[in-house]
This record gives sequence, C-alpha cells and structure tokens, in this order.
Amino acid sequence: MSDQITKLPDDFFFGAAMSGPQTEGMWQGMGKLENMWDLWSNTDIRAFYNRVGSYAGNDMGARYAEDFKMLHELGLSSVRTSFQWSRLLDANGKLNREGADFYHKMLAAAKEAGIELFVNLYHFDMPAYLFRRGGWENREVVEAYATYARTAFEEFGQEVTYWFTFNEPIVEPEQRYEHANWYPFIHDYARARNVQYGISLAHALAVDAFRTLQASGAVRADAKIGLINCFTPPYTRENPTPADLEAVRMTDGIHNRWWLDLVTKGALPTDVIETLAQRGVTLPVRAGDEAILARGVVDWLGFNYYQPVRVQAPAADTDEFGNPCFADPYKWPEAVMNESRGWEIYPRGIYDFAMKMTRDYPQLEWFVSENGIGIEEHNAARDANGCIQDASYRVPFVRDHLRWVARAIDEGAKCRGYHYWGVIDCWSWNNAYKNRYGFIEVNLQDNYNRHLKESAEWLRKVATTHVID
Repeated sequence: MSDQITKLPDDFFFGAAMSGPQTEGMWQGMGKLENMWDLWSNTDIRAFYNRVGSYAGNDMGARYAEDFKMLHELGLSSVRTSFQWSRLLDANGKLNREGADFYHKMLAAAKEAGIELFVNLYHFDMPAYLFRRGGWENREVVEAYATYARTAFEEFGQEVTYWFTFNEPIVEPEQRYEHANWYPFIHDYARARNVQYGISLAHALAVDAFRTLQASGAVRADAKIGLINCFTPPYTRENPTPADLEAVRMTDGIHNRWWLDLVTKGALPTDVIETLAQRGVTLPVRAGDEAILARGVVDWLGFNYYQPVRVQAPAADTDEFGNPCFADPYKWPEAVMNESRGWEIYPRGIYDFAMKMTRDYPQLEWFVSENGIGIEEHNAARDANGCIQDASYRVPFVRDHLRWVARAIDEGAKCRGYHYWGVIDCWSWNNAYKNRYGFIEVNLQDNYNRHLKESAEWLRKVATTHVID
C-alpha cells in the first residue's frame, strides 16, 4: 500500500467485539433456556471440535469485572457483546429477573472499569423452543423477537447508549438453510431467503420499538440503534464477462445491498427481489410488510470484515439440490490465505467497502465492528515463559487493515472506530477453541485464566496513541 496513513483521528475509538453465547458460559444458570447451540451440542457433541460444546464460553460470566479492567488497561474504551434472548426472557416471553440482574451487574462493571458496553440483541442464538415453532419463517417468532427487543429496551433503556438489533443477519440463512453447515443442515435456497426476510422484518420491528420508547423517555435521548453485518466486498476476474458481472450484482445484492438498503432506505433492493422471483424464489410478503420495513432505518452501522468474496458466472443454473445458482467461487491466483480458516487475507477490501459506503450511502456513519485473525495450533508458539508468540502474524494483519481504514477516513469515509474480534480468546461455535483470535489467551488447562500474548503491547500502543506502526 503506497501513501500509507499512519495516524487515526483523535476521536476514533478502539474496542473489543464478543458475544454472549461465546463468552458467558453458565449455559443453564440463572434461568437460561436452551438455545440453538445448546440444542446442537446436546444432539451431537461430536460435531464440535474436541467435543467442546455450548457450555464452554470463556468464563466471562464469572470474570466480566476483571475482563473489563484488563481491556481498559489495553487502551480500549468500548466492548460490544450481546444479551442472550434465552437468558433475558423466560419461556412465556416474560422478563427473567435473574438474567436481567446479571446483565445489570455486567453493565455496572463495565462502567466502573471505564468501558462503554455496546449491546447487540441477537447473535445466532435463538431459544430452541422458538426454533421448534418455525424460527424466522414463523411470523409469531418474528413478533416474539420484537417483544424481546422491547423488553430489553424498557429494562436497560437508561443504562445502554448503543444498541444493535442483529449481528451478521446473513449468516444464519446461509449456514443453517443454504450451505447446511450448521444445525439443522438444510439445503434450500428459497427457505434461506425466507429466513432472511423474516430477520429483516424482526429488525424493523425492533427499531420501531426503540424509536417509540425513546420518544416516551424510556430509552435515553442520546441512545443510538444500528445493525451489524459481515459485509463482503465482491470481486470477479479481470476482463469479466456480462455473466461474471451479473454474479457480482446478485452476490452484492444478497450479502450487502439487502441490508444496506434496509437500514438506510427502509426497503429491500428491488432488482434483487425481482431476480429472485424470476428464478422461482418468492418471499413470503404480506400486506403491511412494506410499512414495517420502512421503520428499519438505523442511526449507524457495524461492518464486520474478515475476507472478500470472489465470484464468477455459475457453471450451471442449479446445484445438486435443485437450488438456483447465481454465482460460483472464483479463485484469485494472487490470494494470500489464512490456512487455519481457509479465508483470504485482503486488507484493501476494508477500504473498498468504505468507499462504497461513501459513494452510495454517504449519510450513514459506521464503524469496523469485527476484524481479526484466528490461527490454529497457537500453543506451538509458546515461549519459555509461557507467553504466546503471535506478533508475527496478528500485528501485521491488524496493522494493514487499520492503515486502509485510515486512508478511507482521509478520503471522506465516516468510519468512527474499530472493534477487534476476540481480543480475549473465546468459544467459536462448532470450531470451539480450534482457532484463536485473541490478544489475550484463555488457557483451558489453567481454569480459563487469562494471559497477555506477545501482540498485546502493540495493541495497547496503537489504541492509546492512534499511531499505526
């Protein structure tokens, strides 16, 4: 990268990203209900790396006070986590007081440590009993989520300034219903889009509840609401055919523009919906849905970025399951890979997305809400004192992304901050602890105790000086 910008604005914030189901543990504690990860863990623990299921977390439920202090000592000023629907409400959709008190204590501990806690309401962890009723395909479950959101706003409206309705709402439709990587392992493109539509309605209903309660004074006047998604800048090969460009359009439409239009225009992209219908994928639209979606406009946006997506024209119109194909993967010959995850490392993608935002959605403020690198077999790099030697790969990964962020800001992007995913190692779905993301180690052989990795001092320096070296 030429003309490197090495200084971020003084008001640019640094923080940590995490989630309730991946950190809290206590999977049956405080009246918590079974969620989707508990259901899968209890159904087939062999599907989880080293048979470490949803019970694990990283013990933050017991350690949040010391964790917040440690993060503040690294120069971080904010942490994004999630409330668990299955912990905050009971099976009747009413407030679970034990769960609510747990989150009140967590918020108080964050404040005492000098940490602003950003609260996300959903991180792939639907209560299992609601999934059994149809999940996001059932309008009653969509309404149940709206009730959950409303209850959270009412209970914590004076304590929380920054709310988010969903983290990565594209992921569940893909992982559970399209690619069949997650329980219940369904290969049905049309159902995936129906789930995506249900989530879109749920988001809009939650935003509407937030606005109503803010107007009444139940939510603090300076509070903001947003949505977080893993936006994936799409690329294709050099000298693309019209069919390659069509693959880019639909990939961008489903993964990115669907959510960007929803949160800025209160509508879904017409061209995408029309193309879906032409291929036999009809969304379950009801009278009044247009007015619901119109309420989905947010105050700001979280952008999770790990990798780009590279596509080309599909070789066939349908896949082996009879689902429509809109694009095939394209393997870029120059790709640099994180072999532990099979993900491409492409820092420039964060800049390209920023420029897309500046061009197409110029009114919307945003921040990098997740970015990080997970590496397998990290114990091989432990020094004689027991410290994980990770600076050789973690520092350049973050540094190179931050330099592109700084350049984007210099060119007009409204990027306000950066949250690193997994500053403290955490449980990562069915990968469990296979790949480690943290600047802080969680030692599973030492009762979940925390230890700074080699890279931590670099993070402290950047977070406190805003100089990227």
